[in-house]
Amino acid sequence: MNTSPAYAATLLRIALGTMYLAHGLLKLLVFTPEGTAGFFSSLGLPGFFGPVTMALEIAGGVALILGVYARWVAVVLIPVLLGAVILVHGANGWGFGNQGGGWEYPVFLIAASVVQFLLGDGRYAVTQQKTESSAV
Repeated sequence: MNTSPAYAATLLRIALGTMYLAHGLLKLLVFTPEGTAGFFSSLGLPGFFGPVTMALEIAGGVALILGVYARWVAVVLIPVLLGAVILVHGANGWGFGNQGGGWEYPVFLIAASVVQFLLGDGRYAVTQQKTESSAV
């Protein structure tokens, strides 16, 4: 049995989880829930979307790191990234180093989240879901 895809899925899962957790904690600890709500309001969204997004990122990041239904968590978090592209970074150009951050990084994370869904949870996950790659 070739276990490389399962270990690749594990590495991707932990990396994605760490990224989501870091972004959620940034909103919580640096920008604060009130500041995050204010930013979302400045985009024309209801302010409560900010803390909801923050909570999704933190909970989703922890779930990915632990491997709790990771493939499904990765899919559920894609709309957060799509919102970031459409509402915040899309107009800033391709490069994330551009003023206000471009769209390359969130689009890459969308692709990585899709790959996580396709690969499955990987090794050492709390929940092990059967996928084609885990049968390899």
